[in-house]
Amino acid sequence: MTAPTTRAEDLLCDFIRFPTQQASGTHAGGDETALCRHLAKLLEARSADEIVVETAPRTDGSTGAFVFARWGAPKLVINAHVDTVPANAGWTRDPWTPHVDRDGGRLYGLGSADTKGAIAAALVALERIGPPRDCAVLFSGDEEAGSAVMRAFLDRPAARGIERVIICEPTARRAGIAHRGVVSQRAELRGPGGHSSKADREPKPMVQLARFAVALDELGRRRLDDGPPGMTGTCLNIAALEGGVAFNVIPARAELIWSIRPYPGFDRAGWDADLTAAARAIDPGIAIESAFYHEPFACDALADRVRPFVREVGTLDFWTEAALFGARGIDAIVVGPGDIAQAHAADEFVAVDDLAWATDLFAALLAGAR
Repeated sequence: MTAPTTRAEDLLCDFIRFPTQQASGTHAGGDETALCRHLAKLLEARSADEIVVETAPRTDGSTGAFVFARWGAPKLVINAHVDTVPANAGWTRDPWTPHVDRDGGRLYGLGSADTKGAIAAALVALERIGPPRDCAVLFSGDEEAGSAVMRAFLDRPAARGIERVIICEPTARRAGIAHRGVVSQRAELRGPGGHSSKADREPKPMVQLARFAVALDELGRRRLDDGPPGMTGTCLNIAALEGGVAFNVIPARAELIWSIRPYPGFDRAGWDADLTAAARAIDPGIAIESAFYHEPFACDALADRVRPFVREVGTLDFWTEAALFGARGIDAIVVGPGDIAQAHAADEFVAVDDLAWATDLFAALLAGAR
């Protein structure tokens, strides 16, 4: 590996060597707490007034963590997540062994873009400007699964008084002021089941839910023009219809899974009412429940602060934890080094120039809070 020549690269290489991936199948999850404790030492060297490392359950029930460091009474927070997705298939090198390609200007490693590069840039920005005033950094876990750690932080006293937050995600030098939410839902229908020779007369849960799937698709099509510019429609996705056990058995149970990506201002209550009506019209026995809900996000209050550093300000195609801050009345914007096209991909990388750009951005934001 070519030796790093900048402080941000050096730090990022260290962070990549800490496995913090979410668990997947038979593969164990990484250790967020170890990285958070390592970051706490680096923040201590940057003269933070208080540093808190806390554990919290991740969405899968394992242990997650966050580290929060403050200078004064923080109004502005820079946030990046410490966890990564599992290593995708197709890596041509070890995901946890960083590699710097000087000719290509890239630093490879799992989490390099999403979002350990942002952590490195924030720490270098703190070195550059010295202790900021009334600012904080929050490096938190579980973002890639269900954001349980962030929700736990927002319930802590440390979150009180925060007015503005920079959510670091790989945005290709754009700034996100709005994005969709995510709703995952399911329907279940049960019947007596039985031998397929009786299929002409017995209830067929799979068929009824197939009809419901078609009705859902129609509900989505009727909303193709709903929503703000750039985010029209619901992105309704029929993901699975399950329940059969053999070709000659009438299933006793069927399950339908779907999702939507609601835009800011989406009428969730109206959507659920339409679902219920469509289900009852097909079979009163259809039971509907929501698996999880990620809020949509919209806030342009911080756009002018980052505009001099970014290519453009606009909407994002992916969900971020900015929505969780927005739901608490905290202004947020999404911006950070790297490109979302590299996130979750094999041979993930961040452009070395992006680390320098992000350092300049974070230094200006922290210094401007003085």
